[in-house]
Amino acid sequence: MALSVPAIMKTTAARLSALFLLLFALCAVLLVFYMTSLSARMLTAQTQETINDEVLGLARAYQRGGLPTLVRVVEQRSRQPGANLYLIADANGQILTGNVRSLEPGILGSEGWTTRPFSYQRYGENDADRQRSAAAPPQTGHNAIAVVLRLPNQMIMLVGRDLGEPERFRAVVSRALMLAVGMMGLGGLLIWFFVGRAALRRIDGVSEASSRIMGGDLTGRLPVTGAGDEFDRLSENLNAMLARIAALNEGLKQVSDNIAHDLKTPLTRLRNRAEATLAGNHKVADYRAALEGTIVESDHLIKTFNAILMISRLEAGYSSEHMVKVDLAAAVRDVVELYEPVAEEAGVALAADADKACMVEGNRELIGQALSNIVDNAIKYSQDASAAPAVRVTLVRGDGRVRLTVTDNGHGIPEAADRERVTERFVRLEKSRSQPGSGLGLSLAKAVMKFHHGRLDLGSADPGLSVTMDFPDKEDHPK
Repeated sequence: MALSVPAIMKTTAARLSALFLLLFALCAVLLVFYMTSLSARMLTAQTQETINDEVLGLARAYQRGGLPTLVRVVEQRSRQPGANLYLIADANGQILTGNVRSLEPGILGSEGWTTRPFSYQRYGENDADRQRSAAAPPQTGHNAIAVVLRLPNQMIMLVGRDLGEPERFRAVVSRALMLAVGMMGLGGLLIWFFVGRAALRRIDGVSEASSRIMGGDLTGRLPVTGAGDEFDRLSENLNAMLARIAALNEGLKQVSDNIAHDLKTPLTRLRNRAEATLAGNHKVADYRAALEGTIVESDHLIKTFNAILMISRLEAGYSSEHMVKVDLAAAVRDVVELYEPVAEEAGVALAADADKACMVEGNRELIGQALSNIVDNAIKYSQDASAAPAVRVTLVRGDGRVRLTVTDNGHGIPEAADRERVTERFVRLEKSRSQPGSGLGLSLAKAVMKFHHGRLDLGSADPGLSVTMDFPDKEDHPK
């Protein structure tokens, strides 16, 4: 995409940069005028102070020896290098002595400080000098400020100072400030332009990635440069959101596929049973038995769908259930008490080691459902144990965690890859195909643990399987 100035100006970064540049330029110009004016005032005050010192010195000379001494001192000071302006004139304004050859008309007519700078000509500026000046481009004449005094005998004395050096100093200051402002303005303009281009380039990258994602490529991600700025933080958050959406879509796809494959069999069985019942002449007892079987199959399907809905809600991070303090020890005792008859009928020894109260923040019903699924699986798959079948539930708190573990001494799951796979929906290993179930028990338990910010760990009990519900212990680590 071509990066033009109009396109750059449409970006927020470029507009803000332009606004800051304008404010900076305005402040810089005001600073130049202020510094120039301040320099002029300081130089004028310094010049006036120098003239006042000269006047005081001449006044002391006049007091010591009168007019002859004053004239002699004026002549001496007039001949010094870099001397100030000195002039003594009669009452009619005719110049009698000093280093000033001519003055702008009207200067000697008023007493006190001159109201404005005036032009003058010194002695020594001969005709050759004037000819050279005339041959050169026109130049500005000498300017000065002065104080005009009336002596007791009506004679006029003028003491002044040339403004050439202060004017040159002020011009140097003005040029330096203007040059600095120009360089800073140019630098700011270049920075603004390149910052705008860089911001637009990154926004274009985000737009292109977004277009690909909206086109169906859910594996695409927004670019992250590693600069750690606001663009990177926004891209990282959006990438995390995209990863979450992709995971949910993948889960939805898996659920759809699993429903199509795993629920097809019970639905087909329902239809075949109904068709077989209607096919011949059967007694009332046969019809009743067929309806009872249909009810059992329907209950199983309803239970499966409820489990799927619960898993989907938990994995999406939403639940209308309230989080409260739950005593895991009490939950263990309730589940063990509930499954003791089932375990006894299956010939499995069911025991628990959870006497001490252990509080965690969670939902009692969800935790109880997950623990029930795990205990039910342990009882089913420990019946073919080589030794006496046994299932034990233990509760341990420590290291900032609360671990609720269910172990059995059955064949277990020897492969680590299979242990990870059995927590997915509708996944049942070959050895478990003969047992009743839908393959959703461990998947629901995993979703419950994720909802409680914990994890579900499967390991080897050697022999058998160990399933641990690992909760964060917020009481051990208070906020």
